[in-house]
Amino acid sequence: MDLDLRLVRCFTVVAGHGHFGRAAAELHLTQSSLSRQISRLEHDVGARLLDRTPRGTRLTEAGAAFLPLATELLDDADRAVARARAAATPSRITIGHTTNLVITPAVREMRHRHPDVDVRTLHLDPTDVRSALLDHRVDAVVSRLPFPTDGLAVTVLRDEPRVLLVPLDHRLAGKESVALDDIADEPLPRSSDPDWNAFWRVDPRPDGRPAPDGPLVASVEDKLELIAGGQAVAIIPAVVVPTYNHPELTTVPLRDVPPSHVVLATRADDRGRLVAAFRRVAATHLTTDDPPP
Repeated sequence: MDLDLRLVRCFTVVAGHGHFGRAAAELHLTQSSLSRQISRLEHDVGARLLDRTPRGTRLTEAGAAFLPLATELLDDADRAVARARAAATPSRITIGHTTNLVITPAVREMRHRHPDVDVRTLHLDPTDVRSALLDHRVDAVVSRLPFPTDGLAVTVLRDEPRVLLVPLDHRLAGKESVALDDIADEPLPRSSDPDWNAFWRVDPRPDGRPAPDGPLVASVEDKLELIAGGQAVAIIPAVVVPTYNHPELTTVPLRDVPPSHVVLATRADDRGRLVAAFRRVAATHLTTDDPPP
């Protein structure tokens, strides 16, 4: 059966909103036009997929069965288009980077060595590294672990010591160094990402105890204010301290935690010449945390 992907997309948008009016607005269609599109899809599939109700729209049993595969179908189509476009434009490479990581030296050198190549950069959230690579939005990413690495080739560029971030008036401020036992009862900010929590909160601790729960935060700015206000302490890479520049905060070296890793990630099956070229450049120019010249 040949399914029209435009009709499938209309269905997923209606299912997502649970309302024809809101779905029509997102798709820039009239409700009557959207209804005809859904009817055509139901005819092609051979089953009713949606029922209208006084409160909106709900999936039928057939619609509920169809939705996850329809979503997967659209995702596959998007990836196929992205991959074809990437193959058709081998004179372009997009390099991703995450917060507080400077890639300028490598990007500058890449442009110098390959003046005919369009070298682009894109800032990413750390939770988006894997999907950005597999969706071909970027071709390489410089980031800190942890993040999911299935289907990726990951190379460690450098290690960064981790330090404890505390308020100036904290009992540990000014110490030569501290250990995890010194913060056994100190709350640390939490993220919605379990891998992030495990690494940056050292949760669980080596003795099996959970790290004390701190506030759930979504931004660096919120985290800094919480720490400055005495509600938490945090474990961070030592090299990012100058960028925080908060007058009420200071850091203390941590002596019994392993360093964080700055890595270069690419698609595991990518054998492109530009990706290989950037791997070489990154290995030369991004293995220290010195600022760019």
